[in-house]
Amino acid sequence: MVGKITFTSRFIQQLDYLQQALYQEKYFSSIENVDVYIDKIYDYIEENIEKPTVRKNNQAKFKKHGKKYLKYKANQRTTWYIFFDDKDGKFLVNYIINNHSHTFSELL
Repeated sequence: MVGKITFTSRFIQQLDYLQQALYQEKYFSSIENVDVYIDKIYDYIEENIEKPTVRKNNQAKFKKHGKKYLKYKANQRTTWYIFFDDKDGKFLVNYIINNHSHTFSELL
């Protein structure tokens, strides 16, 4: 059973912005398709946050966003990095970026 997962307002705002940007830039043909894409990110977090094979210690530059992260490959071109902290089965999801982000190179 997954522990309690809390999403910070910053994380939620990031996904809200992503939702608007993906639709406005016509990456998806309908807002419903964008919603499915965003839902898959949330589902991935819920299904994998407790699995140590996908959880990793975070690089020093990104520790301000969370001590650990999940790596979610949405498709062949886009990988999401979801930063979080955990303690006693409680998870706080703080931040998300993808490999297209200008700050992504700092993660390598």
